[in-house]
Amino acid sequence: MEKTKVGIVGIGGIAQVVHLPILSKMDTVEIVAATEVNKNRLRTVSEKFGITKKYSDHKKMQQEVDLDAAIIATPTNTHHDVSIDCLNAGANILIEKPVATSIAETKDICDCAKENKRVAMVGMNARFRPDAMLLKSLINSGELGDIFYVRSSWARKQSSSENWFLHKKQSGGGVLLDLGIVLLDLSMWLLGFPSLHSVTVQKFHHRTKEVEDSAVGFIRGSDSSVISFEISWSFHSDKDSFGLTAFGTEGTAQLNPLKAYKRIESGNIDYTPASSGSSKNMYKKSYENELKHFIGSIRAGHPVISSCDDALLRMELIENIYKSAELNQEIKF
Repeated sequence: MEKTKVGIVGIGGIAQVVHLPILSKMDTVEIVAATEVNKNRLRTVSEKFGITKKYSDHKKMQQEVDLDAAIIATPTNTHHDVSIDCLNAGANILIEKPVATSIAETKDICDCAKENKRVAMVGMNARFRPDAMLLKSLINSGELGDIFYVRSSWARKQSSSENWFLHKKQSGGGVLLDLGIVLLDLSMWLLGFPSLHSVTVQKFHHRTKEVEDSAVGFIRGSDSSVISFEISWSFHSDKDSFGLTAFGTEGTAQLNPLKAYKRIESGNIDYTPASSGSSKNMYKKSYENELKHFIGSIRAGHPVISSCDDALLRMELIENIYKSAELNQEIKF
C-alpha cells in the first residue's frame, strides 16, 4: 500500500516533541505538509523534519495538498473550524485534547466526520499507556470484580508555556482541560463509561487569573460507582505525580507503577508484572501507540479508540464540572 500522507496543523511543543518524531519514524507514513502561523517556527521545524510544503494558512494547504490525514495541534478555540475544514477537504483527523471549547462545537465535528465518512479521533494518550491497557484487560476479564471506585490524581506543570494556554477565550479552561480531561477520561474508560448521576467540584486560582490552576472533585455514577480526582499545576511538590487506583469487589489495581491484586480466601493473587517500565517510557509509548492506532484505523478501517462520540460525553462532563465550580454546588445530570 502507498504511504499515508499526513499534514500537521500547528507545530508547537506537542507536535515537536511527540507527533513529528514518532510519525517520521513510521514506515507507513509520509509527512507531506505543515501549517504554522509562527513563520520562524514553521521554517526551522520543517527543515528539521524534512517537510517541504509549508503554509501559514491551513486552508491553502488543503487546496494544494491531497492529505489522507491531518494532526490538529492548534489552540483549542481554533479546533472546531480547522477540524471542519479538514474533514470537508477529505482528510481524517486526530485532534489534540480537548476536542473543542463546547458541546455544540464537538457535535459539529462529530456530525461532519460522519457526513464525510472520515475518522475523527481525539487525543487521549493515557488510554494507550501500556500499563493502562493491561489494567483495562484485567478489568474486562472480571478478575477484579465490579469496579466501584476510581481514585485519581495528577500534579505537574502546565502542558504548554504558550501565551494562549492561560487565556480562557483561546484555551477554554485551565488545568481541568489540560490534565483533568485526560485523567477523567481514563477513569471513565476503566469504569466502562457509566451513565452519570452528579458531580461536585472546587477549583482554585492560586497562580493564575483567567483559568484554574487546581481542582478537586467527586463524580457519582448512576450505578453507584464513584470517581474522585485532584489535579494541579501549582501543588507544592518536589516532583510530578500521577496516580490512579481502581477498587473492585474482588480486587484492587493501581497505575504508575502497575500493581494488581485479587482477594481470595487464602490471601491475595498478585497480578503485578515483573516490570512495568518508567514513567518517561510510559509517556512515550502512549503516544506511539495512539498514533499507530490512528494511522492503522485509516489504513485498515478498524474503529478508533477515543472517538468523537466519546468526546461528546467528556465535554458534557466538563461543562457540568465548571458549572458545579461556578455555582459552588452539586450538579445533577
